[in-house]
Amino acid sequence: MKVAFDYEGYRYLSDDTTALDNETLFLKTAQNSRYFDTLEDKPRYITPEELIEIWQLSSLKVVGVTGTNGKTTVTAAIYSLLLDLGEKPALQGTRGLFADETRLEEKAMTTPSILHTLYNMKRTRDLGCSYFVMEVSSHAIDQARIEGIVFALKVHTNVTSDHLDYHGTLEEYRRIKSLFFADESPKLLNKDDIDKIDYNPIGAQTYGVDEPATFKVQAFSLKDGITAYIKHLQEEAVFHSPMQGLFNLYNLMAAIGSVSMLTQKPLQEICDMTEHFGGVAGRMEVVSRDPLVIVDFAHTADGMRQVLDAMRDKELVVLFGAGGNRDKKKRPQMGAVAGQYAKRIYVTSDNPRDEQPEAILEDILVGLRGKEDRVVATPDRRLAIEMAIASLQEGEVLMILGKGDETYQEIKGKKIPFDDREVVREILALR
Repeated sequence: MKVAFDYEGYRYLSDDTTALDNETLFLKTAQNSRYFDTLEDKPRYITPEELIEIWQLSSLKVVGVTGTNGKTTVTAAIYSLLLDLGEKPALQGTRGLFADETRLEEKAMTTPSILHTLYNMKRTRDLGCSYFVMEVSSHAIDQARIEGIVFALKVHTNVTSDHLDYHGTLEEYRRIKSLFFADESPKLLNKDDIDKIDYNPIGAQTYGVDEPATFKVQAFSLKDGITAYIKHLQEEAVFHSPMQGLFNLYNLMAAIGSVSMLTQKPLQEICDMTEHFGGVAGRMEVVSRDPLVIVDFAHTADGMRQVLDAMRDKELVVLFGAGGNRDKKKRPQMGAVAGQYAKRIYVTSDNPRDEQPEAILEDILVGLRGKEDRVVATPDRRLAIEMAIASLQEGEVLMILGKGDETYQEIKGKKIPFDDREVVREILALR
């Protein structure tokens, strides 16, 4: 990456050793140090910490959210609550970059390079933002893509099995997540999932539904959305949300607790804003109400379990696949979860990448042994959606999982246009 940079005679700043010239200063990071070390003529460089000082970014209150599931929804909810409370937040994550109420970038990596993040912090700070809310992936923690950033708050959603293709073991995955919470930064942790990580107790507060917590759910209802009575120390409040499911109760508690810690505003004033946040695209998104078709990004066994459990009082038809070139161990686990909740199951392609789609389907079907009479398997995702919709009976709900608001399928290095939501609308329009 190369950005404009007016500093001591330099016009540009780059973290790419191949992009250097007399006008370009080098940002030396943990990621690119090995390339820097191979250069015969070492250029002048600065570090991320020095760049933060040069760009005067310390005035921004940075909020980092990490966890297997919930990062996108929690960051979006924090951003939404801050906006509705009259604050000026920015948001960076898989959905792109937002400043105040303006979208500056389309979808991107969960956590980009440190230069990209610091550049986004500068852009949004220059637009008047005082908060920078960002998703923090386990890859970013491991690769030090957040080096030098001082966080005003670090948030933990949950840790389940994911990204084992990268981390190798669940223990290593948990160790990496725990590194994020090892310092004395203010932190907000999911008390009902806290045994999955190690953390520094200094500066820590918690939220929970089952376990005693700093932000505690006293009582709740999941009928027609979410209603919850909560308590923080001596403060009590109630909130209502149009969102669905127990997992979204956790997501909202993480957001409410975060905004309370950041702003110190009255708890009820914060809770009053939750009814304005309806969730994010591709997360429990209702694409059709008659028949009822919902699209969600859930792409792990735990993510599927949370989504399907939220709808367990319905007759469920579930359609899903699993990504290629990713953790193969989770595939039969995903099949088993679908078998637990679904009346009928359509197993199909997700993003097969460089793998054979049929091989991925076979891995998933291992978890559905003994349930073959309820399963249809085809690598053609459009055909699977057509068959699933055609099969729907009165009162049944079709849950299409795995891709959420993605607009493509990744096959053999190419991104082929494909949007579950648009495919559903096209099929229903022809009925």
